Amino acid sequence: MAMEVTQILLNAQAVDGNVRKHAEENLRQFQEQNLPSFLLSLAGELANDDKPVESRKLAGLILKNALDAKEQHRKFELGQRWLSLDPSVKAQIKACLLKTLSSPAHDARSTASQVVAKLAGIELPLKQWPELIEALLSNNNQLPAHTRQATLETLGYICEEVSPDVVEQDQVNKMLTAVVQGMNSSETNNDVRLAATRALHNALGFAQANFSNDMERDYIVRVVCEATLSPEVKIRQAAFECLVSISSTYYEKLAPYIQDIFSITAKAVKEDEEPVALQAIEFWSSICDEEIDILEEYGGDFTGDSVIPCYYFIKQALPALIPLLLETLLKQEEDQDQDEVAWNVAMAGGTCLGLVARTVGDDVVPLVMPFIEENITKPDWRQREAATYAFGSILEGPSPDKLMPLVNVALNFMLNALMKDPNNHVKDTTGWTLGRIFEFLHGSTLETPIITQANCQQIITVLLQSMKDVPNVAEKACGALYFLAQGFEDAGPSSSPLAPFFQDIIQALLDATHREDAGESRLRTAAYEALNEVVRCSTDDTAPMVMQLVPLIMMELHQTLEAQKLSSDEREKQNELQGLLCGCLQVIIQKLGSSEPTKYVFLQYADQMMGLFLGVFACKSATAHEEAMLAIGALVYSTGADFAKYMTEFYKYLEMGLQNFEDYQVCAITVGVVGDICRALEDKILPFCDGIMTQLLKDLSSNQLHRSVKPPIFSCFGDLALAIGENFEKYLMYAMPMLQSAAELSAHTSGVDDDMIEYTNTLRNGIMEAYSGILQGFKGSAKTHLLMPYAPHVLQFLDSLYIEKDMDDFVIKTAIGLLGDLADTLGSAVGSLIQQSVSARDFLNECLTSDDPSIKEAAEWVKIAISRATNF
Repeated sequence: MAMEVTQILLNAQAVDGNVRKHAEENLRQFQEQNLPSFLLSLAGELANDDKPVESRKLAGLILKNALDAKEQHRKFELGQRWLSLDPSVKAQIKACLLKTLSSPAHDARSTASQVVAKLAGIELPLKQWPELIEALLSNNNQLPAHTRQATLETLGYICEEVSPDVVEQDQVNKMLTAVVQGMNSSETNNDVRLAATRALHNALGFAQANFSNDMERDYIVRVVCEATLSPEVKIRQAAFECLVSISSTYYEKLAPYIQDIFSITAKAVKEDEEPVALQAIEFWSSICDEEIDILEEYGGDFTGDSVIPCYYFIKQALPALIPLLLETLLKQEEDQDQDEVAWNVAMAGGTCLGLVARTVGDDVVPLVMPFIEENITKPDWRQREAATYAFGSILEGPSPDKLMPLVNVALNFMLNALMKDPNNHVKDTTGWTLGRIFEFLHGSTLETPIITQANCQQIITVLLQSMKDVPNVAEKACGALYFLAQGFEDAGPSSSPLAPFFQDIIQALLDATHREDAGESRLRTAAYEALNEVVRCSTDDTAPMVMQLVPLIMMELHQTLEAQKLSSDEREKQNELQGLLCGCLQVIIQKLGSSEPTKYVFLQYADQMMGLFLGVFACKSATAHEEAMLAIGALVYSTGADFAKYMTEFYKYLEMGLQNFEDYQVCAITVGVVGDICRALEDKILPFCDGIMTQLLKDLSSNQLHRSVKPPIFSCFGDLALAIGENFEKYLMYAMPMLQSAAELSAHTSGVDDDMIEYTNTLRNGIMEAYSGILQGFKGSAKTHLLMPYAPHVLQFLDSLYIEKDMDDFVIKTAIGLLGDLADTLGSAVGSLIQQSVSARDFLNECLTSDDPSIKEAAEWVKIAISRATNF
């Protein structure tokens, strides 16, 4: 087989489908019959310079895919499979890979670099292959340029694959030395210099200790700044990417360099090619992000002992930075408003200007207004568009007091421009700017409204007229209407200033969804989003008109289910439309179901609606399933116990949703709907509980299901127990061990990152909601003694959480509630255990003195429940 491997790999890339299929089948069989031999053949092919580049590259790719996968569970399985191979096979494969790094063929080297990094990701964390980095570093200096290039590329990939704590500091130092040497201007080979610069970008996270040393930091920053001046555009771009990364990773070390970096970035923004200029602007956007975070976290008042002081780099740079950014706004591309994913210097500059406004607030306004006033009426569209974009960009950040007088003057001008400007770019940006005005400067919290009885009609007329404009302008008009409606959300239940225009607004939005070109520029989606928001924020006096929408939207959904024999492109559009229509029905159900008079009338449609949602499940589309499931959740809430009549037919789709590991969002939403059904049906859900519990337990045991779905599943145990009370008894032997092992895992979080702490808190919350639901479900029954064996573990869990001291407020409230439920349900049986608990008393006292009124209130109740339990 090994002899033929080259030919099979070439055949697997053949034009002829049959040849290709046959070759792929051969490869699959070879892999299944003899994995070690298969991997060795691939590594040998990749390392052999006499073989064709095409077969070598594919061999490397298959080898990489045999070690790595996107899904976490599969990645883990492949890692374990590699580790279980015979050590001599692994050693031969590694030798082939390291040998390939000095191959003259670029594609073979590059593929080998990636495979070495994947292996490093598996082995280095387990302290295996300790000689790897030394072996790579011995490849430097004396060797040919292409080998040095491949080595640096490999080091860069390794830094992407492993976390910094896996590599010893002395190895980090050697790696950085090699990388920075490769970046030096004395390096004559551009490929080496580029590989080194890209490697540094990945290695910066490893350089904490080096950045704490002034001399080493000075040297690294100097080399990066020199590389921004390289004659080679890719090197300049990679060097600016390093500066962006330094700005976020080492913000607090930047002060000595910021002046020089400003000069370098300003030159690049003004004179360099677009990929370089974009990164130079990104540097300042990144500094804004850092300062916004710091100011939000500390509320702007720094004391001497603040951990991370804000250096106010943006504030200091304002006089020079603002003119630089305003100049970029004039570098628009002719067709950028047609392209949804366009990104260029003008857009990057506007985005950065928006971040600057959020960072410095009022200070930005006097520096930008002269540019707007000078350009807003110029004959050249570029100047008008840039001025409009600048105005829209500074509407978030400065205070309403500073902006209101300007907006009051600008509003009329903008409405005119949206209708009458001869240029589509200008109209597009004007529509966006109006949306920003309504988003940030319109709403019940502002003292002086910008939308008054005098101008409301004009605003609506202009927006509805603009919905007939070209798709990208119409989409912006829909967006502006969305924020206009949202601003009236708190206007009171009886009447909204939009009420007189409600019918016209709904009609215009429906017309927009029916346009032939509604698929362009996200127009259809934007029109439905605006329609949903107008319905959501509507008031009692327009309820009859919302009711009239129900049969219309249902009819449209029905038509999508009737369509036969669609091309894959048409099917995709149809699925998207089904999702939008289900989303619209969900909002209508929530609106009409929230007040008794409308609910009564509206529920006459419930049977038909349910039929349509079940029809959507029969189509194969995750997006539509997600929206249909959410709509059913809303329907459950509105119909209450009456939903029981749909359960027999709906159950199979509920089960399908719970089994949908691939589209885990569908699974998560389905779990939520199970909770809604529990609350609505209470013990009428009993006939379906066996199936539901079996599926939930399977979900929890699966390593294929995304971790984010697991906390809501635990909460769902609690919902089920609350619904069926002591009937939950038969599930205790399955659910409780699951809860216990998850509780042990989630109790300790030392040494994990912020994301993991956030996830762990969500998990703890789900576990405690399960325990509370089970305790409350059994309360008052003759079977509470069945829960006693689990009480010590629950208290132990609460103790360990208290000791860890990393619960957020949400978890604290659930935890104190659980302590109360334990005392309330089990009474004197658990009294002595609570008295022996390490932390129950301290935890209760802390909650009783909490600043959060809801925690304090919960704690008052818990105090009473515990005193009852301990005083029997």
